[in-house]
Amino acid sequence: MTETTRTTRLFALLVPLFLFLYGVFRLLDGRDGHHGPGPAWNVGHAFFFAAFLLLGALVVELRGLVPTETVRRRAAAGAAMVAGVSGAGCFLWVIAGDLFPRFDDAAPLPELLELVGPLTFQLGILTLLVMLVTARRLPVRSPALVLVAFLLIAVNLDLLPVAALALMAGLAPLARSRPGSPAASANAA
Repeated sequence: MTETTRTTRLFALLVPLFLFLYGVFRLLDGRDGHHGPGPAWNVGHAFFFAAFLLLGALVVELRGLVPTETVRRRAAAGAAMVAGVSGAGCFLWVIAGDLFPRFDDAAPLPELLELVGPLTFQLGILTLLVMLVTARRLPVRSPALVLVAFLLIAVNLDLLPVAALALMAGLAPLARSRPGSPAASANAA
């Protein structure tokens, strides 16, 4: 498995937690039959925003974990990172618009980016996870479970808490450091 930094481990734990909390607050907000501005909506969206800030940072961390012994792998990892970070930025833009309607009125995300942004994010992070699998630094189940999480969200946003658990399981190998790894030794110090 892969050796991870303290930052990577923290992001791998916090991202699913924040998405889970967003899902729970979204369900609480929707008890009256609609989702919209209000305390549960705002708190949930704050967790959603924090999750995507950390997801963007996690994509950068993943890029650093991918071995890049060839120009082709460096280029692929770099492109995946750019796709993931730009997609996370699109999510953040939309979430900010949900939290602050005046922002959305003043600077709405272009429709093309609303469509392409989530796809580039997913493609970027999944590519980096698969690259870590091919380098034998992550188990195959990691990108598979992350993909399951994305599919659950696409099926129904009410499945966000379940999707967050799938994401947590997919990122779990990144949240642990191997005994004897530099990350584990740094934690012991």
